Amino acid sequence: MINKRLLIKNLLAHNDECSFYDKKRQLNLHTKEGKGKFLKHICALSNSNPSNNSYIVVGVEDQDNEIVGDDFFDDSRIQNLVNAYLENPPKIQYENVPFPNLPKDKVVGLVTIKPKHKASFFKKNIHTILANTVFVRVGSNTMPTEEKIPYSKQNIETVISIENSSRNSIAYTLDGVIDFMNNRHKDMTSKYNVFKELFVICWAGVPKKIRDTTYLSRVDIELINEQVKLFYSALDVVSISYDEQSFTIIEHVALGLNDKTSYYPLEQLTIHFFDNGYYKMETKLLFEPPAYNKKMLHHIYNATIAVINKLEKGLSLSEREEKDLESLPSILMICYLNGFDDAKQKLIDCKLFLKAQKNPTVYLSFKEAMRILRKMKYDTNNA
Repeated sequence: MINKRLLIKNLLAHNDECSFYDKKRQLNLHTKEGKGKFLKHICALSNSNPSNNSYIVVGVEDQDNEIVGDDFFDDSRIQNLVNAYLENPPKIQYENVPFPNLPKDKVVGLVTIKPKHKASFFKKNIHTILANTVFVRVGSNTMPTEEKIPYSKQNIETVISIENSSRNSIAYTLDGVIDFMNNRHKDMTSKYNVFKELFVICWAGVPKKIRDTTYLSRVDIELINEQVKLFYSALDVVSISYDEQSFTIIEHVALGLNDKTSYYPLEQLTIHFFDNGYYKMETKLLFEPPAYNKKMLHHIYNATIAVINKLEKGLSLSEREEKDLESLPSILMICYLNGFDDAKQKLIDCKLFLKAQKNPTVYLSFKEAMRILRKMKYDTNNA
C-alpha cells in the first residue's frame, strides 16, 4: 500500500518534471482553456508511459517545488471529462493528500494515470486543440506529434523504484492516527475505525442536529494508510455509517432562497474493503434540486443580476446586499437548475468579484456551488 504523501515527497525530491511526472500550481476546470491544458497533459503522459503509472502533482510552485497546496477537489467524475474528449482514454485517479504545513482547507492533489498500451488522442475540439491531435512528453515538455508513437519501457524501473520507496508502514499509520486525533482535530470529536485488520479511517466533525437527523459539520475524513483525505468541507455536512466491510459517507448541502435550513442529499461515497488488501470506492449522485415557482424565481434572479451589475461597475452595495452576497452563488445555481440557462455563466463570470470580498464565506459559497454543478455535469457524461 503506497503512502501518497511520501510518494509526492519522493517525486519532488528525486525528479524534476520529466516524461512520467508533471507538476502544477493549480487546476482550472471551470473553463475550456483550463480543461484543454489538463487533458493535454493527461494525453501526453499516458502516451509516453504505456508500461507504468505517470503522475501530476497539483499545488506545487513550479520554480522551487514549494508545497503551497490547492483546494480540496472531490470530483470523482473527472474520469468522465477525460472520456468525453480522449479516444482510448487512460484510467485516472485524483486524490487529495494533506500536508502538515498546510491549512486545513488546503491539500496537494495527486493525479495518477494508469498505464495503457493504445495511444490516446483528442476525438473532438476543445479550446485551441483540434480533434485527432496526439500529444507526447519530450523530457519535461508536452508536445504534439504526427509520428507513430513507439512502445516504450523507458520509465518502468524508475517509477517502480519511487513507488516501492513510498510504501506505507505501521509507524506511518500510527503517527497519522495520533496526529489526526491529538493535533489537527483536538478541538472536536474525533473517531477512528479499523477495517479488515489493515485499513484505518479517521474522521472528525461537530455534531449538528437538525430536526430529527444528526449531521457532522466542519468534517474531515481521511484514509490514514494512504494519507488521503476523503472528504473536507467548511460549509456542507455529512452523515456517516459503517460496518465490518464498508464505510459510507452521505454529503448534504444546505439550500434555500431565504435561508439554508433545508438539507438535500448530494452524493454517497462508499468504500468497500477486501481481505486481499485492496479497496474499491463507489460514488452515487443523490441530488434532486429543489423546484420553485418560476414567477418568484424571475423576481429573485433579476434582483441578483442587479447586485452583480453593481459589483462589475465598482458601485457600493447596501448593508443588506453585502449580506446577500453569501447566498448569491446558491441562488444562481438554483436558478440554473430551474431552467435559467444563463445563470451558470453569470456565476462563473463574477468569480473574481466574489473572491475579492472581505467576507471569506462569499467565495467559499461560490466554490461550493460550482462543485455541485460540476458533479451534476460530469455525472451525465457530458463534459
